[in-house]
Amino acid sequence: MVILESRVASNWVDYNGHMNDAEYARVFSLAVEALMEHVGLDEPGRARHGYTLYTLETHLCYRREAHEGQPLSVELTLLDRDTKRLHIFFKLHDEEGSLLATSEQMLMGIDSDTGRPAPFPLSVEQAIDALPLAAPSAWPSQASRIIAIRR
Repeated sequence: MVILESRVASNWVDYNGHMNDAEYARVFSLAVEALMEHVGLDEPGRARHGYTLYTLETHLCYRREAHEGQPLSVELTLLDRDTKRLHIFFKLHDEEGSLLATSEQMLMGIDSDTGRPAPFPLSVEQAIDALPLAAPSAWPSQASRIIAIRR
């Protein structure tokens, strides 16, 4: 499921002539915002429900360079979920479908008034239920990676 389409902005390009590593994180952050809008947690939804999502953990892997003006798309795969957490996997592609980067994230639903974890509001949960859930056997090969120097 494509959750976000964008382009590499000129101010995202660094001294190496390609998108700066921090900007990949920005694109994935924008994808989380797009996901929030998709499930009813846009600005009015957050106010109505008194609810938001926090990112607990992220694992970003860089695959290829992206350049100024290049079209980008972010694909979302829901790996797992419970009553207040989402385990998601994003793939960043260029216009030719080449994989540029991935971001695996754990998101937590938060009651905005208390700042504490809380179950998804019913309408949000229903929207999440409509997202395609990947069977563990169909997870992207890049998911659940461990950072290590292999010996």
